[in-house]
Amino acid sequence: MTVVLEAGKPPKINQQGAYAVVAITKHGVDTARNLTAAFPDTDLYYMKKFEKGDEKEKKVRMFEGSVRLLLPSLFESYKGIIIIVSLGAVVRMIAPLLKDKKTDPGVVVIDDKGENVISVLSGHLGGANELTREVAAVLDARPVITTASDVQKTIPVDLFGKRFGWEWDSAEKLTPVSASVVNEEQIAVIQESGEKEWWNYSLPLPENIKTYDNINHALTSKPDASLVITHRVLTKEEEMILENGVVYRPKVIVLGIGCNRGTTSEEIESVIKETVDELHFSIKSVKAICTIELKKDEKGLLDIANKYGWEFHYYSPEKLNTVEINQPSQTVFKYTGAYGVSEPAALLYSKADSLELVKKKSGNVTISVAVIPFGNN
Repeated sequence: MTVVLEAGKPPKINQQGAYAVVAITKHGVDTARNLTAAFPDTDLYYMKKFEKGDEKEKKVRMFEGSVRLLLPSLFESYKGIIIIVSLGAVVRMIAPLLKDKKTDPGVVVIDDKGENVISVLSGHLGGANELTREVAAVLDARPVITTASDVQKTIPVDLFGKRFGWEWDSAEKLTPVSASVVNEEQIAVIQESGEKEWWNYSLPLPENIKTYDNINHALTSKPDASLVITHRVLTKEEEMILENGVVYRPKVIVLGIGCNRGTTSEEIESVIKETVDELHFSIKSVKAICTIELKKDEKGLLDIANKYGWEFHYYSPEKLNTVEINQPSQTVFKYTGAYGVSEPAALLYSKADSLELVKKKSGNVTISVAVIPFGNN
């Protein structure tokens, strides 16, 4: 299939992969074909005049006309765009398309000889820096990354903990905190939960970055900026640390849930929100819903897990009964074969010694809450 690019007529694209690879020169097409062979999650686009005869078989998208007219559609559709064109040309073409670094796709440029792979746009949030390294490794090329935190080998504030699934609460302070980090001001990293292996380099932490296990201790050192890793909602007094700080939510909360058959997702969600609020936890730190095997097809539970992107785990009655619980129920055993559902399910997944909430019954839902022990993720 060949798309004819015309001004004022956005082309229809058949997106399948997460990344688009685009070439407009003879050498660029050869590089692009080699690259897409190593990246199965890519869609390849190049000019029809370089057609080789196997494009239908390889699902290549060919086009006629200016590549500039193709880019707006690619920007809207793909997570990342890899373009084999001169850097200056790419900058001019994408300039009118830029909106926000939190939504713009990652853009990577490769020179016509395939010698340099350059991270151009959305290096961190858009993943262009990581993509640049991967592409350069495939092509045996030189990765060119100019982001300050990467060059200085320090903490990338906007990507901190991303590989573990951490989420930041607010983007408001990302820029000033990033500035403090790259300018080597005094930085406090306060961690109460989550993975410990967040430092990505073989070198020790820079001297300006200090770690603390609680906010009050960090406050006494009066840091210029702070990165707080916790599943808790901060108290008013603790929020002082966020004058120039960012809160990250590690995935550590495990919800053990039992419910009557046919319980709606709305009721389950309401109980979950009410419960995490009562515990002063952040719903962003929920990692998984756990239940009994009998509920593996329970629509309400599955819908909530899918809505939030949480893991969904279920255990056999025999497995649940291996866990000692405080409130075994003969009634639950009569109907399920297990002496409890929410309590042992949460404990099994989290591997915690105890529960943050042993058990609460609300309407058709029973819920228990555990937190994965610090460093056990």
